[in-house]
Amino acid sequence: MAQNWTTSDLALALALPPGRRPGEQLQTALRDAVRQGVLDDGDALPSTRELAAALGVARGTVVHVYEQLGAEGYLVARPGGRTRVSSRAVPPGGTPPSPPAAAPAGADLRPGISDLRRFPADDWAWAYARAARGAGSHDLDYGDGLGHPAAREAIAGHLRRIRAASTDADHVVLCQGFAQGFALVLPALAARGARVLAVEDPGDRGVDAAAAAAGMELAPIPVDAHGIRTDLLDRAGAHAVLVTPAHQSPTGVVLSASRRVELVEWAGRSGGWIIEDDYDSEFRYDRQPIGAVQGLAPDRVVLIGSASKTHAPGVRVAWMAIPGELIDDVAARRIAADRGGPVIDQLAFAALLQSGRHDRHVRTMRGVYSARRAVVLQTLDRISPGLTLTGLVAGFHGVLRLPSGVREEGVVAAATDASLRIAGLAAFTRHRRDLPPALVLGFGNIDDEAVVEAILRLGDVIAAATPRR
Repeated sequence: MAQNWTTSDLALALALPPGRRPGEQLQTALRDAVRQGVLDDGDALPSTRELAAALGVARGTVVHVYEQLGAEGYLVARPGGRTRVSSRAVPPGGTPPSPPAAAPAGADLRPGISDLRRFPADDWAWAYARAARGAGSHDLDYGDGLGHPAAREAIAGHLRRIRAASTDADHVVLCQGFAQGFALVLPALAARGARVLAVEDPGDRGVDAAAAAAGMELAPIPVDAHGIRTDLLDRAGAHAVLVTPAHQSPTGVVLSASRRVELVEWAGRSGGWIIEDDYDSEFRYDRQPIGAVQGLAPDRVVLIGSASKTHAPGVRVAWMAIPGELIDDVAARRIAADRGGPVIDQLAFAALLQSGRHDRHVRTMRGVYSARRAVVLQTLDRISPGLTLTGLVAGFHGVLRLPSGVREEGVVAAATDASLRIAGLAAFTRHRRDLPPALVLGFGNIDDEAVVEAILRLGDVIAAATPRR
């Protein structure tokens, strides 16, 4: 029979394994208690605040453990009610559930990965149910390559409201991630004579293959403290340029107002195209997110955004605000590529936008990342005041410049040996040889407790690699 566990009873019943972080201890103990029948189907657990006080751990640690075990199927939480042991946790016969697939080993300090533990599963379950119930038979046929009209309308409104974009549903094309959108747009530009694509250096090397497939030559353009060097676009003979103006990837600098104007003027003067990768602009900490460049020149800019950073990379919903000249071409290429996108996914995301659930999740995660950013900076200061992290006005990564004399590739290799998943700045460069050794440090997909340990471990790696004077 299900019972309501008191805080003291549960604290005594849990066998916390020694030698681990408190979060890992509690997670293992609760999971074992369910498997061994100490906690039975439907048993109600104490609140996170009560259990945290009883065990002497941070409340956030207990919240994370409850969320993790909920995702694994051991616990279930209902709004306004207590967290309970899931009726599916131990099937009849007492056979414990299969353990979840093991995550890749090591603390995740890679840039560009959002906090996958905080994926709003309940919101998405609600949105999918709403989309499936509301979709008519006519909605479920193959589409026209643009995406469902209702979803395009919702996303166009979102872009006008949040990104100051100048667009409407007729100029929005839905796709399944930035990579697909980029791969659809480039051939359309090539068909209009574009042969040279300017790219930021350092910048995302993942676009190189798509450019080659479209028959385009890459022209790396240096990035400085004000963003991409727009004065070099003419000299490079660029016909199109890929930029990350809101939070340059990976340096984190924001394209200055004067450079934005110069970029738009270049496009108007040369007939060039701007592809704006709007990958994490909603996570701005010092002010409201800066409006998209697309709002300044909607007839020359392709704005591409996605749910990969706000929700998770596994959510394959993305969008492009496209000049009218390109719409039919891109839509036809989408049909040829995959017969159109997943309608239910598009309608579910539209439901999140229209209900306010998306905005609520972004606000929550903006607070989470801002607080974690502070933890990272405090920990770095503990290690050495000389270690500074730059590019932190937005997003969930920064650039950590290494001390003089330290070899970047050596630190990356040693960090890997120390079970740290991390990237060096050199992995983002093409022709640049003037950049100092640095790491691109992500703090999205790691909790506050783990990130402290990971930074301390990284500090040991850097200290071991630093030449003694």
